[in-house]
Amino acid sequence: MTISFAVRGEYIQLDQLLKATGLTGTGGAAHSAVEAGLVRVDGRAESRKRAKLRPGQTVSFGGETVVLIPAA
Repeated sequence: MTISFAVRGEYIQLDQLLKATGLTGTGGAAHSAVEAGLVRVDGRAESRKRAKLRPGQTVSFGGETVVLIPAA
């Protein structure tokens, strides 16, 4: 399934995105998923928990894909 997520401002941190979209229940769970190499950004494994993500990027985790779009 693909989720569109509107980024307010310039960027959102990866751990915040995982929580905001409900892909993880807590920040700790988001950090664990990133540390385990389970999160991909633009097709590559991402190891930075607080990576700054901007509109146009995609995040994949747990069979879900999040497409970042600019907020209207």
